[in-house]
Amino acid sequence: MVLIKDIVEALTAFAPVSWQESYDNCGLQVGRPDRPASGALLTVDVNEEVVAEAIFRNVNLIVSHHPLIFKGLRHLCSATPTERAVELAIRHDIAICACHTNMDKAPHGVSYKMAEKLGLQDITTLLPEEQPTVGLGVMGTMPEACEPSAFAALLKKTFSVPTVRCTAPPETPVRRVALCGGAGGDAWRTAAELGCDAYVSADVKYHVFMDAAPSIWLIDIGHYESEQFTKEIFYAIITEKFPNFAVHFSEVNTNPINYL
Repeated sequence: MVLIKDIVEALTAFAPVSWQESYDNCGLQVGRPDRPASGALLTVDVNEEVVAEAIFRNVNLIVSHHPLIFKGLRHLCSATPTERAVELAIRHDIAICACHTNMDKAPHGVSYKMAEKLGLQDITTLLPEEQPTVGLGVMGTMPEACEPSAFAALLKKTFSVPTVRCTAPPETPVRRVALCGGAGGDAWRTAAELGCDAYVSADVKYHVFMDAAPSIWLIDIGHYESEQFTKEIFYAIITEKFPNFAVHFSEVNTNPINYL
């Protein structure tokens, strides 16, 4: 019998909660860890629709990249989407676990998965912390030099985006690339200092583009888009440890950004 805590322990063995940023809230957020787990639903975000999907699928664990409970809840009065999602989960005995910045920093974590999808080689950590392989972002090398227009097309195809926001493309081919899932725009300086031709992240502010323009090709592919493959990391961790355990990818599109 697989317990909720068994799944949580497998995830946090891969990405310890101690690696999370100080502002974050990773780990089990809702539910009792000693309850048997009937299955897991994997998602980037949790909302009422995702909880309803878990109920429909008859699974009692949701594994999310972004925490549902990010800031402290003062009450549960159905006043906000977060409160309603928490209430629905509790009412139906559904546990919720988040692996956010701890998974961002993990070896073979979020940014590594981005690099893997792009086919980068010789992947290393961009901002290592206590260990060389633990930290935010990665950098690697394209299998062969790529013209900027072709690299932009590769990004749009790989991450399923109709457009990207970026500084002016370089006049030379792209070979060395750095990436950081989520809001990692400020790390462009490190990428530039390490000789990267392009830096790919999300949630880049106007003045960050302004500062980076002379030094590196800075590209914003969208927050959700950069982290969408985190569900695949969850799937690999859980199914390797518990091969007969029911694991589902959520079919709810939680990306709040639309392109018109």
